[in-house]
Amino acid sequence: MSGRQKFTGEILVEKRLIDRDQLAWALGEQEVTREFLGAILLKRRWVRERDLMQALSEHFGMPLVDLKNRYIDWEVVKHFSPSLIRDHHYFPFERDERSVTMAVTNPLDAWSLKMAEEEARGLVLKLALTSPADMEDAIQRYQFYIQKNVPKALE
Repeated sequence: MSGRQKFTGEILVEKRLIDRDQLAWALGEQEVTREFLGAILLKRRWVRERDLMQALSEHFGMPLVDLKNRYIDWEVVKHFSPSLIRDHHYFPFERDERSVTMAVTNPLDAWSLKMAEEEARGLVLKLALTSPADMEDAIQRYQFYIQKNVPKALE
């Protein structure tokens, strides 16, 4: 093996989730629309979201996390800004003495990564990939938590 990082499309072809013609068509579409390859493949219904997320996880070398079925430690979450969570889709879900782990949907967003690193305040930032649907679910849970607990803090 050459050690070269495999692209998501290559991973999907190797796993026989799409064929080379589908990949070529989607890459051509990507040149025109500037959409993410995965979004194009999902829109055409050539891959399932779970399969795409597993391929992206392999591509980026990041663990895939299921936020929908994960316990959220709100003590960890409340140390990060609502903007980072709601606007940038960086969701902190685990912490130890030295690090904080955040779920992300777009690991290529350098601006959000920089913001997350700043808000980690010296802790090592670990990233895990999650699906957009799982992220939206976690954000809804976060908003419910805020609505439920902010009035108590103001009393």
